[in-house]
Amino acid sequence: MSHTTQTTMPTAGAPVAGTATGADGDRIAALFAAQRQGVAVRRVSFDYAARLVALERLRDALVRREADIVAALAADFGKPATEVLLTEILPVRQEIAHARRHLRRWMRPRRVRPTLGLIGTAARVRPEPKGVCLIIAPWNYPLNLALGPLVSALAAGNAVMLKPSELAPATSTLIASLIAETFPPGLVAVVEGDATVAERLLALPFDHIFFTGSPAVGRIVMAAAARTLASVTLELGGKSPAIVGPGADPRKAARWIAWGKFANAGQTCIAPDHVFVHRSVADRLVAALEAEIARAYGADPSARRHSPDYARIVSRRHADRLHGLIESATAAGAQVLAGGEADLLARYVAPTLIARTTLDMAVSQEEIFGPVLPVIAYDDLDQVIARIDAGPKPLALYVFDRSRSFAEAITARTSSGAVGINLTLAHFLHVGLPFGGIGQSGIGAAHGEHGFRAFSHEKAILRDRFSVTPLLFPPYTPLVQRLVRLTLRLLG
Repeated sequence: MSHTTQTTMPTAGAPVAGTATGADGDRIAALFAAQRQGVAVRRVSFDYAARLVALERLRDALVRREADIVAALAADFGKPATEVLLTEILPVRQEIAHARRHLRRWMRPRRVRPTLGLIGTAARVRPEPKGVCLIIAPWNYPLNLALGPLVSALAAGNAVMLKPSELAPATSTLIASLIAETFPPGLVAVVEGDATVAERLLALPFDHIFFTGSPAVGRIVMAAAARTLASVTLELGGKSPAIVGPGADPRKAARWIAWGKFANAGQTCIAPDHVFVHRSVADRLVAALEAEIARAYGADPSARRHSPDYARIVSRRHADRLHGLIESATAAGAQVLAGGEADLLARYVAPTLIARTTLDMAVSQEEIFGPVLPVIAYDDLDQVIARIDAGPKPLALYVFDRSRSFAEAITARTSSGAVGINLTLAHFLHVGLPFGGIGQSGIGAAHGEHGFRAFSHEKAILRDRFSVTPLLFPPYTPLVQRLVRLTLRLLG
């Protein structure tokens, strides 16, 4: 993934957008100072009722600005309206609905039973807001991945500075306008701009940083957070494999894989990066994938080129990179099975299937992040697992087979942020599941209660009622020594 932003100093109800350069660094600092100044007040005033109101206002803004959101994403990506509703608006609306339904329970202090040594005390854990949080959103799902974390941050009671990506400029401007007319800047402020703005933001002592993007930039964010000891949630990416077993239904697997790979023109951090398919079903899977591409986007290259249901690449630079991956692979001996066409000026890269890739090719080493799908036949599952384990841990792993034991064996033998069995991408939409990576694919988790806890500090509270612990205080008389020994024996 990738990302970045611009700067805004709006008052609620009066959207003002602008690019933060030069003196705007002072405006960023002033916004941060205003949000920081309100931390103590928010701990009391931003209670359950106020958080519900904030979430309702965000939901109402999404409903009110739906047509504008669709238009902005069409301008940035040529993204189909239905795909905007499904992948940008629906997940955020679902997060809001889920948070409103469960927020009272999430906020409630949890009682903890006393340990043997602390009988006579009462213990509880109370979630409290971390304070002022920074959300840096990527360009590939610029609305969803900006406002989804915002839902969790508001549910947890925080103030937020939000930086959308400048690579999706229409959506960035839309987000700035939507937020400015919905929240006062002391609660939520949008800062637009490029990497320079991100650097200025990361120099500030935020209480939590939520970043979605590439592992390379994630390292920069984590290093910046270390300077101020801010906690982080890093939603990164990597090469998420799909494994199609000998007992898979090729048509069903192709339906899910094609959707997961070619939605948003493949610019999805949990898209299947490549497919390992058992040689016994490889030809049938390829035929099914070709049929699915034709069904979804058009029967021939011209129809696919003009399909209203297929998005564009975010920038010419990214389109050039993807076209380069195809050309370098074919020059080294890979075979294009379907697609391969590109109109770089229009930022169009066709849904593409390639075979005969080798480990030394760039397409095998880089996260593809586009509509290019290597199909790799295998005979020995152990070799597939060894190859997956030899690389960074993926954000997602997908398994297709009718055999439950086949899927369970792969799940047990590999490490990944999530596993999808006979489906792709859908786990992102399940707000009851944690969404996050492991190792280079991410740190921490988002969505639902997991997102609420990411933006919360769990404060431990212990109260004395009739504790006998003072009996163990010095001076350490023979009686105290016997009591300590007795306690140790009772612990086993």
